[in-house]
Amino acid sequence: MFSPAIVVTAVVIYMLCLFAVAQVVEYRVAKTGRAIKSPWVFALSLAVYHTSWTFYGSVGFATTSGLLFMGIYAGALIGILFWWVTLRKMVAVKEDFRITSIADFISTRYRRSQRIAGLVTLIALIGSVPYIALQLKAVVNSFEIITYDHDSPWANSGLFVTLLMTAFTIVFGVKRLDPTERHQGMVGVLVVEAFVKIVAFAAVGLFVCYVMFDGWSDIANQIRMNGLDYLTSPTATPNSASMWLTLIILSFSGILLLPRQFHVAVIENTDQKHIKTAMWLFPAYMILINLFVVPIAAAGLLLDLPSEKADFFVLLLPQLIDNDPLTMLAFIGGFSAATGMIIITTMTLSTMVSNHLILPIIELTPKAQVMRSYLLQIRWLLVAVIIFGSYWFELEFSDSYILVAIGLLSFVAILQFAPAVFGGIFWSRANSAGAFSGLLAGFLVWCYTLGLPTFIKQGWLPPEILINGPWDIYWLRPEALFGLDHFTPVTHSVIWTLGVNISVYVIGSLIYHPNKEERTLTTEFMAAMRPVQPNRKARPAGLDAYIPLNVKLEEAQTLLRQYISGNKAHEAVFNIADDLQVLNKSHITIIELMEFHRMLEHMLAGSIGAASAHSAIEQQVRYSDRESSELKALYSHIVTGLNNQVTYDPETKDPEDSVIPNGFGMISDLQNQIDSLEALSTDQKRMLIELEAKLESRYEEIFKYRMEAQRLGKENEDLRQQLTTLSRTPES
Repeated sequence: MFSPAIVVTAVVIYMLCLFAVAQVVEYRVAKTGRAIKSPWVFALSLAVYHTSWTFYGSVGFATTSGLLFMGIYAGALIGILFWWVTLRKMVAVKEDFRITSIADFISTRYRRSQRIAGLVTLIALIGSVPYIALQLKAVVNSFEIITYDHDSPWANSGLFVTLLMTAFTIVFGVKRLDPTERHQGMVGVLVVEAFVKIVAFAAVGLFVCYVMFDGWSDIANQIRMNGLDYLTSPTATPNSASMWLTLIILSFSGILLLPRQFHVAVIENTDQKHIKTAMWLFPAYMILINLFVVPIAAAGLLLDLPSEKADFFVLLLPQLIDNDPLTMLAFIGGFSAATGMIIITTMTLSTMVSNHLILPIIELTPKAQVMRSYLLQIRWLLVAVIIFGSYWFELEFSDSYILVAIGLLSFVAILQFAPAVFGGIFWSRANSAGAFSGLLAGFLVWCYTLGLPTFIKQGWLPPEILINGPWDIYWLRPEALFGLDHFTPVTHSVIWTLGVNISVYVIGSLIYHPNKEERTLTTEFMAAMRPVQPNRKARPAGLDAYIPLNVKLEEAQTLLRQYISGNKAHEAVFNIADDLQVLNKSHITIIELMEFHRMLEHMLAGSIGAASAHSAIEQQVRYSDRESSELKALYSHIVTGLNNQVTYDPETKDPEDSVIPNGFGMISDLQNQIDSLEALSTDQKRMLIELEAKLESRYEEIFKYRMEAQRLGKENEDLRQQLTTLSRTPES
């Protein structure tokens, strides 16, 4: 065992090394001006999926359920097989709409609904707190296992870890307001942690197999001789089939929809082609890190370690024979597994909460609008609140559950995003009403079937509710709703939450008829997922320029200064104007103005989220009467004048109903119509040149004909005169 001071020193040194890695990476990026684009870095950063649940919990799960622990990875592997279809689409949408989080992604698909973004944020927050608590519990318990002096000043290791995680989360991930900027330093830290985790776990596994035992075959023989065959059985527990299916479903969705996974896989992706490398490298990592789970679980049981401490066999086995270096390596490996998850998840949650819960409240409260310029500081505060809230959850509830149970509690909550996300990607008929209703219904069922039993088991509510149901209504028992009592609580909750969520989502989408704006945004969203995107770079449209540019630039800067500093607002506005090629103009066209506002919203979305940015633009950007009327007239003229065709939603088959005479959504239609006009003009110019050439040729032929006719006429006249002269000459 170690003294607490030694362990604390090791942790601090390790974290300082991570900080140094982050600083070196960011310095290199700043010096070269180029982001690190490596498919291997991208693939290894995805290993943040392997938290303390993997490092400690998998062994504990295996000691009670055999190979069932592999279910949480089998579903993930199946999900990765479809990444070229699913993840690539998400990355394409992220680039097009400046997505900042899973809440931003879902709300952007459904009318940029702030209500949906807020609900997704609330679900993610409530669902992730238990998972963060799991990481803190793992670190605290592992600290206590490897230290001997529990009366030292470091005895309250949980508080120390919480403070450390808060500080490093702010330093690593929340030092900028724009979360769509590449966090290259943070990604570098995740890659280092990926190596530390797999090296530490593999070192313990190899030590167990080839030092404590005589290899895999010896462990296999010991398993058979001591009646531990269930460790290698996929059906070691009752309801194994249903539990396998449950774990596969949970991990299939979790590999993309957990807030930390979405951020690393989607937001931090620098090239869609990197997904191909991740599709084989990440599964290989996943398989390697789980190779020694069963041997370690078997070794712990064979050596009579307490089964209730099976989660920490990775630490207890090297400690059993006083191998201090390996024990410390195992502890650092587990600490790495927890650290990565806490940093990424807390950073993502702080962004979501500030953008979709705090900021809407600020916007609705005039006296609080001064807080808009302190969003970064608000996120720092949110980081502390989330981590300390998770620490409170760990103190209050962790005794009721083992690591596996806490992890699955969060997985089921995040599962509620699946219908809205995958339905939104592949089903164009899905709409905001169905998404919001499905999310709310599924979350309420989760609260009843998993959340309520948590409070009951903690003693906050009478246990009779679990036995007899509320108000003694037997068929309303939270863990056996409507008599479905043949499954584990997790499977029971998955059946009801997913069933209710999908049903309400589909029915709501079929019943509700979305408005024009939502249908247009849906069309744009679906188009953004196509493999080949059209050139979206703005350019002058060539229309009448009558709008004063300076007025619009000042209006945009006023808007941005509410969220970012004055210098950054000035720089951002003039960069947009430069991209539009209008800086040297005193007046701009209505199409240039619309594109300017679209790009302004695109930039602002990086700081406050797409939904909040759209709302800010709608509320604070104004059009004059002439601008509004010309925009409508121009749009109508283009739509009706070019080949008598309009762009319409193929789902509704109603072209007239899909024409939107105002709003940002029509800019793409206007540009497409203008492109068609230019193409038509080019064709007409080519035809005119051809006609002019033919006409010139005909003129030459006519000229030659006229010259020949004149020559013949002259010859005829000469002959006529000769004949006349001859006829007048007397005969000699």
